[in-house]
Amino acid sequence: MTSYPTLLETFKQLLKGSGFKFTKQRELVLKVLYENEGHFTPEDLYNLIKSKHPDINLGIATVYRTLTLLEESGIVNSISFGSKGKKYEMGLKEHHDHLICIECGRLIEFQDETIEKLQEEIAQKFNFKMTDHIMNITGICEACQTASK
Repeated sequence: MTSYPTLLETFKQLLKGSGFKFTKQRELVLKVLYENEGHFTPEDLYNLIKSKHPDINLGIATVYRTLTLLEESGIVNSISFGSKGKKYEMGLKEHHDHLICIECGRLIEFQDETIEKLQEEIAQKFNFKMTDHIMNITGICEACQTASK
């Protein structure tokens, strides 16, 4: 994965090119995502930043705007939960797909070479130049299945 100093410089250039000022608050959004594994709602990130930096003046709107900018640039990826919003993760990790529990919202990352190969074969079959893909499988996780019995 890209080093944090390199990522930070990219972020500063992105902000400048988009007409935004570089602020400690915006940097903290990037830094918390970079330093923490997982998938976060904007509210999760806001609460995590506030718990680690209670003295920082941060608004939830700054978190949302920063995430939008980071997503548009490909630095972060999001997974949509429809009316329940989005969860974000660093986009610079190795490619992976997701299993998403529709009961509790749990996200399970997985990689499967057979699926990757099959997607390439399908694209080739239709003479389609695949540049990227996103695979999300929705269902009910083991814990929720057990809880409902």
